[in-house]
Amino acid sequence: MKFGISTFVTDEGIKPTVLGPALEERGFDSLFLAEHTHIPVSRETPYWAGGELPRMYYRTLDPFVTLAAIAPVTTTLLLGTGITQVIQRDPIITAKEVASIDLISGGRAVLGVGAGWNLEEVRNHGTDPHTRGRLMDERIRAVIELWTKDEAEFHGDLVNIERSYCWPKPVQKPHPPIYVGGDAPRTFERVAEYGAAWLPTGIPPEQLGPKVEKLREVAGPDTPVVVYGAGHKPEAVETYARIGVDRVLFYLPTQPKSETLRALDRMADVASAYR
Repeated sequence: MKFGISTFVTDEGIKPTVLGPALEERGFDSLFLAEHTHIPVSRETPYWAGGELPRMYYRTLDPFVTLAAIAPVTTTLLLGTGITQVIQRDPIITAKEVASIDLISGGRAVLGVGAGWNLEEVRNHGTDPHTRGRLMDERIRAVIELWTKDEAEFHGDLVNIERSYCWPKPVQKPHPPIYVGGDAPRTFERVAEYGAAWLPTGIPPEQLGPKVEKLREVAGPDTPVVVYGAGHKPEAVETYARIGVDRVLFYLPTQPKSETLRALDRMADVASAYR
């Protein structure tokens, strides 16, 4: 089982160029960053975890800019998003940004995707929340076309791109892995169709086992599971190991440098028992 970190990088926490090397020094293999472009003040949509929306949601740095800063100060760290709000992003720009990071990093980009939960945030980007799942699927398929074809085009119900050139192409072939977040009935079908892994979040470890079994029935017995926002208590890690999780992304709170490094030390101690 492999271990990485999932977190919100903000203007109030550790600097990205300090965080990346600190992860490699402690043996973590990956970093997955959350994305929220903005948070409408109305706050119509309840926070999915309950209670008040935590401060870091309001202050996230752009994940692709952040990962581009981390790429040259690291050598092996996988650079992922958890999740990219594909329904809030132009697919042509998304394809170019991920491919650019893959090129800059020497083939270490991972695109984590999801359909989003903050409906007013979604609406501000011109997206109808009721069709966001279908829009996500079409945009991801369009991104794959742009990554893999010299002359790419895509024609769907919601996305249309005429025959076009789009470079750079990713270093990874056929393209960077796509990790699919979510827990809707359609999620496992998405993993089977275009995903390299399932990226669950917010599911208690003891409830994850039956879902992993169902995933592998739909998407194949060797489909990887990468748990986003995981706790680092040993009993949770034991459960992940038992049910066949491939990578655990410990949740790192957004804090200044000294507090962050101490937290990483604690997490590295837990992970060391399972490497």
